[in-house]
Amino acid sequence: MNRRKNLITSTGNLSLFPKSELPLEIDVLFHESMARKSGFGRIAGVDEAGRGPLAGPVVAAAVVLPQDAILDGVRDSKAMTAKAREEAFSLVDATALTIGVGVVSAKQIDAWNILKASLNAMKQAVLCLEPAPDFLLVDGTYPVPVTTPHWCLVGGDRLSLSVSAASVVAKVYRDRIMRSYHAMYPQYGFLENKGYGTTRHLAAIKAHGACPIHRMTFRGVA
Repeated sequence: MNRRKNLITSTGNLSLFPKSELPLEIDVLFHESMARKSGFGRIAGVDEAGRGPLAGPVVAAAVVLPQDAILDGVRDSKAMTAKAREEAFSLVDATALTIGVGVVSAKQIDAWNILKASLNAMKQAVLCLEPAPDFLLVDGTYPVPVTTPHWCLVGGDRLSLSVSAASVVAKVYRDRIMRSYHAMYPQYGFLENKGYGTTRHLAAIKAHGACPIHRMTFRGVA
């Protein structure tokens, strides 16, 4: 089995990954291996799902994989079908050393804002890990509000296997939550749209008004 390879899109600014050590093409365990070379043993990938929807929570996951893990089919969850994500979720669950999940409700998103809510969900996910990680690889540009050293990777869900695994866990976990909400509020079509602002979802909001899991501060809801 061959590891997938991806083109790196940015070099970042931490000395842990100096430019001289970043090849044009890297495998998806490159950042994990660099962290281990710097003395970190337990590397957690961190990602979130659900920043854009009009309804439901934002969910984050943190995943620590074994060194040199090979997870065929695990990649950026946004590029996968629902069936492939479920299969990848099972593989990650069976392989990971530890997994943490954080969930922040629509009500809390409205009280804070989606960025703060997303980072708080990531914090929850990291704090759930047992044993605690030594280092984090975080998708995006914003640091997580924890003391654990970490590196923010733009496009991390494509560049790091640990982050890809976290993206799969977060997405599948959130989709399952939205399926349960569909049973409570079937008129909004959460089974299909997962809370995103599709034409049918927007029409349902107009016809029925918002329900308790809608984000009232989001355009298209209020």
